[in-house]
Amino acid sequence: MPEEQAFSVLVKIMFDYGLRELFKQNFEDLHCKFYQLERLMQECIPDLYNHFLDISLEAHMYASQWFLTLFTAKFPLYMVFHIMDLLLCEGISVIFNVALGLLKTSKDDLLLTDFEGALKFFRVQLPKRYRSEENAKRLMELACNTKISQKKLKKYEKEYHTMREQQAQQEDPIERFERENRRLQEANMRLEQENDDLAHELVTSKIALRKDLDNAEEKADALNKELLMTKQKLIDAEDEKRRLEEESAQLKEMCRRELDKAESEIKKNSSIIGDYKQICSQLSERLEKQQTANKVEIEKIRQKVDDCDRCRDFFNKEGRVKGTSSAKGVSDEDTDEEKETLKNQLREMELELAQTKLQLVEAECKIQDLEHHLGLALSEVQAAKKTWFNRTLSSIKTATGVQGKETC
Repeated sequence: MPEEQAFSVLVKIMFDYGLRELFKQNFEDLHCKFYQLERLMQECIPDLYNHFLDISLEAHMYASQWFLTLFTAKFPLYMVFHIMDLLLCEGISVIFNVALGLLKTSKDDLLLTDFEGALKFFRVQLPKRYRSEENAKRLMELACNTKISQKKLKKYEKEYHTMREQQAQQEDPIERFERENRRLQEANMRLEQENDDLAHELVTSKIALRKDLDNAEEKADALNKELLMTKQKLIDAEDEKRRLEEESAQLKEMCRRELDKAESEIKKNSSIIGDYKQICSQLSERLEKQQTANKVEIEKIRQKVDDCDRCRDFFNKEGRVKGTSSAKGVSDEDTDEEKETLKNQLREMELELAQTKLQLVEAECKIQDLEHHLGLALSEVQAAKKTWFNRTLSSIKTATGVQGKETC
């Protein structure tokens, strides 16, 4: 059973089953139970009753623990469990059934003992016999088959009270009053001692309670202070959190604008670079075509010069005009005019070639300039990214440091 139920059963047995009466009024009801047990022995097992009279063995010498502890002091628990079940079902009179069963089963052994041997038998040998569950089972069967009427128990109880009254009447009143006075004085001393003990316990309890109350108040004050500090830290942490969230939102917005700006610049520069690359590619193609056409034209001129006998004398194998010393032998007018024409064509071709090279150089300069601008733009974007990252990282470190200091 749980503790609460076990205590409730104890209260029920003590008050409703009458076990509490055995401990009251100087064990008066217990002595009545001893008288009833001896009268039952006289009726059921007279030979054992007479033997106990012969050796001066009274019931209170061996049966007191049977009534006061319900056989739990000496006997094994599995036997006690059966006795408790019978007690809860039938009442306190079951103790007489079990007691008579014990005496009946042990009669032969007890008839052979003297006073000391009987006491030793009840103290040692009798509990050992019922360590066997089989013996305990036979005992409980014998106890259940033993019939004891309540009328008979009431009759014996009345006889006991009549006997006690007669003894009281035969006793000297002075002695009776003195004995009663001593009993009352002892009870008074016991009550005074209990009162002193209770008063001491009350004072001790009050002092301990006062100390506990003071400690509790100190703990409550400390907890209140700690609670206020915790609340303040919580408020500060929430403020710091809001500030960091606002700063984070601002940083995110600034980063977004910087990224949008950088992306637009990259797109713009990429578009410009693409255009310049296309222009350079077109110029390169035109230059190559012009160079190819010039080469073809020069080859044609060289071929014509090689085919003309008169012109062959004015040009060398590389197509350059020979010196004046080589032209002294030619003096007619047609040769001079043709020479002049060829020189003019050659100058125009060289001039056109120089202009084409100049345009190519200008295009290359523009390309280099655009690449330089592109590099600067990329550097600015990278610097902007690094600056934003450094700001974010520094703000996070600052916030972490502040919270760490507050925690410390």
